[in-house]
Amino acid sequence: MLIFIILAPIFLLLLYFIVQPQPVSIPIKGRHVFITGGSSGIGLALAHKAVSEGARVSLLARSLSKLEEAKKSLHLAYGVDVGIFAADVRDYDAVKRAVVEAGPVDVLVVNQGIFVPQELKKQDLDEVKLMIDVNLVGSFNVVKAALPSMKGRKDSRPASIALMSSQAGQVGIYGYSAYSASKFGLRGLAEALQQELISDNIHISVIYPPDTETPGLEEERKIRPKMTDMIAGSGSVLKAEEVAKKTLDGIKSGRFSISFRLEGQMLAIAAAGASPQRSFLIAFFEVAFAGVSRIVTLLFLSNVYRSITKSHAN
Repeated sequence: MLIFIILAPIFLLLLYFIVQPQPVSIPIKGRHVFITGGSSGIGLALAHKAVSEGARVSLLARSLSKLEEAKKSLHLAYGVDVGIFAADVRDYDAVKRAVVEAGPVDVLVVNQGIFVPQELKKQDLDEVKLMIDVNLVGSFNVVKAALPSMKGRKDSRPASIALMSSQAGQVGIYGYSAYSASKFGLRGLAEALQQELISDNIHISVIYPPDTETPGLEEERKIRPKMTDMIAGSGSVLKAEEVAKKTLDGIKSGRFSISFRLEGQMLAIAAAGASPQRSFLIAFFEVAFAGVSRIVTLLFLSNVYRSITKSHAN
């Protein structure tokens, strides 16, 4: 282990001179940012942040009344109007019509999500299908609808597609079987899509926020299993504005993986795998601390499994 830590910097230094990861800057000011799930929570906080930086923003969500409230809040705060589109991401044709009406997209934030926590043995398969359809299939629908205008844009500057995953998309958690499956799927979509779109100067980001103060979290807490609460509910909760700021900063710098807090960074290192990495410094930490993060992860999982076993025995 010690030898590896010593040799890792030398290896990375050689790799840097051979590959030299290229930094990228994705401008926001004056560009069109299209956000799904934008009527509340992280999506609305992202809209506020993007508008404050001079972006033209469009929001898509299912509820027209909530979209109108979001539009009003943005107008009161910044004196600008945003485009709003009521559509269900499960309906590709409806999403496509909204994207075409909104106009060519420069930054696409696929933020919609639904979560019904429950052990799989107790969960109705309709709820499982709902989460997969909204969180994963819905993301395919949104991306596919926006791709033609993004690939054919006249603006030669870098563009971005950001997929909102979750820390439950980095590690499976008790009671999150369907949700984690839908969020893990976004990682595979992102990695493959980045290879397909890099020649179009479109850069993919995957965001892994922990529990965040949103209306959805309040509803989730009312119904999630006690074991889930014990495992996932012990950490502090972030504000939607904090997540939005770091998300937009990560998008602007073209980061593939955007994580939060120390545990999120450790999970990102442990799960780096074959994901792209533009930052030499972060690549160094991924290589140098991969073993350490794996040990920490194993210790965490050992404690989780002991807790579950003890709880079921009682």
